[in-house]
Amino acid sequence: MQSIVKYKEQIAEFIDSISLTGTPKELYDPISYILSLGGKQIRPVLTLMAADIFGIDSRKAIYAATAIELFHNFSLMHDDIMDDAPLRRGHQTVHEKWNVNTAILSGDAMLILAYQYFENYEPVIFRDLAKLFSKTAIEVCEGQQWDICFEERNDVAIPEYIQMIKFKTAVLVGAALKMGAIVAETTEDNANKIYDFGLNLGIAFQLQDDYLDAFGDEATFGKTIGGDILENKKTYLYLKALINGTDAQKEELEKFFSTTSCNDKQVKINRVKELFVETKSAEDSQKLIEEYTSIALRLLDEMDIAEEKKEQLRIFSNELMNRRV
Repeated sequence: MQSIVKYKEQIAEFIDSISLTGTPKELYDPISYILSLGGKQIRPVLTLMAADIFGIDSRKAIYAATAIELFHNFSLMHDDIMDDAPLRRGHQTVHEKWNVNTAILSGDAMLILAYQYFENYEPVIFRDLAKLFSKTAIEVCEGQQWDICFEERNDVAIPEYIQMIKFKTAVLVGAALKMGAIVAETTEDNANKIYDFGLNLGIAFQLQDDYLDAFGDEATFGKTIGGDILENKKTYLYLKALINGTDAQKEELEKFFSTTSCNDKQVKINRVKELFVETKSAEDSQKLIEEYTSIALRLLDEMDIAEEKKEQLRIFSNELMNRRV
């Protein structure tokens, strides 16, 4: 197996080679822009890694990996519009740099381009990739809509939140791995198990992302810290704080989250973060991240692959969950 750096180099080199010189340029320039921002590229790396794990040259999975990365960036472009986010990876979001209509249309084009990359595979593999991709895409949309609905609800339960992040984020991580398995034509059992591994790792990843939205470093995180707090997102941090907190703490939190208008946004962010710490919600969030990571790692033991390949996935998983950006 190659190093994570090598997989990133492969996907970055291929994406850089994509020619987006069509017209009108106003449709394609935003796509080139968001792809040029790079990002962690975790999902396409997982696709290449999975192909390698199951015994084929990772380069054969480059088209599936590119489709995953295009879809992910399409979803980010539309997420940023819905969240009215000013920054993405430390740079202007597409709708800020151009306008909302352009960002919507360019995002739509990215989704279509993603599907086109499956055309590079034989019919059976194409069918299995497209079937998984379509299922995943609609689940991501369902997860995003639940996320939006939760902003207006005051009765969101933790199991509902976990289901939301499973669909919004984790299914794409699972699909990225399973696509590599499909291209490698491994057994159905192996393909399903690596999907479940990715699903649990994806839940842990989103929990960590939500944690970093509150407690990360804006300079390295690439997004405005406290964005979820200002948008009244019912994250695990918030829901667990309501469960753990005193009546006074719960009343204060609910008051903060009852409106998006605030005279001093930084005051709201700072005080809510303090409440997350005081109620041990921040601590419980870290514990839950570790739990889902452990579930994912246990699933590796059931897979029919060499031990050294399992170890590579363990190392990647631990690095991912120990990130601070």
